[in-house]
Amino acid sequence: PAYVKTNSEGEFVFDHAWANLAHRLGLAYYPKLVCAVPFTPATGPRLLVRTGVERKRAVAVFAAGIAEIVQQAELSSAHVLFPHDADTGLLEDAGLMRRSGIQFQFHNEGYASFDDYLARFSSKRRHQIRRERRVLAESGVRVETLRDEALTPEIVDAIYAFYLTTVDKFAWGRRYLNREFFEEVCANMRGSIEVVVAREGARIIAGAFNLASATTLFGRYWGASEERPFLHFEVCFYHSIDDAIRRKLLRFEPGAGGEHKLARGFLPTETHSAHLIADPGMRGVLATHLARERQAVQRSIEEHLTTAWGK
Repeated sequence: PAYVKTNSEGEFVFDHAWANLAHRLGLAYYPKLVCAVPFTPATGPRLLVRTGVERKRAVAVFAAGIAEIVQQAELSSAHVLFPHDADTGLLEDAGLMRRSGIQFQFHNEGYASFDDYLARFSSKRRHQIRRERRVLAESGVRVETLRDEALTPEIVDAIYAFYLTTVDKFAWGRRYLNREFFEEVCANMRGSIEVVVAREGARIIAGAFNLASATTLFGRYWGASEERPFLHFEVCFYHSIDDAIRRKLLRFEPGAGGEHKLARGFLPTETHSAHLIADPGMRGVLATHLARERQAVQRSIEEHLTTAWGK
């Protein structure tokens, strides 16, 4: 699936500086072609290849098709966002340019319990995380995960309200999704939708909207009706890490950005994208830039890993 876009919103592979470069070169950056899952910074399959077909050959044909579409439709560029590393390599072999990014993800290394997970931290960080969870619990706030039949219209109303609270808080926030979206996915994607709610008595005061596969939990949206110490950390991080360990999930991807996640045990993980730029001059400039950017991403990952676990 691909989309012709006249903006760069909802992509999470940020290319606004590329649009500015095109403007300085006297080029129109929009419209452009984007192959991605809308509003979803999660790595996954972007190229659907029939079983029995050689994937390398199929990807080469796909890349040629992208180039033809860009030329015929007079687009500036094409962008394949968050493909698997292997497909990124094949797209690079076919002439697209590779770009690297960083996400902070929880990787389950066979932990038996949340305490087993905390053992990886320094004693200072371990004590701090336990204190954060304890303070919230002692305040009377109860956190739980709701699935399937528990995703009632009341829960849909609550999570949509929390979503609006968060996106409306920031100048760059956009109401991409409406209430009908949340209602539809909760009704039709049973087994894949999980909602974390924080209650004080009967009142729901915060919530997080997550998706799950057989191996991975994906954090997406969160919000709260009031501020409480450590509420965000518990609803968005600790509770779901604890739950993922109990269910033996392999990963928890809480979304894009946020170096503060490093202090909570989320490790820097490289993400990928592949790009075709039609104009030769702009393509040359970006090729040099991307080589330097990839080196910077690798250095950043190495530096983050030296300070992981609060050590």
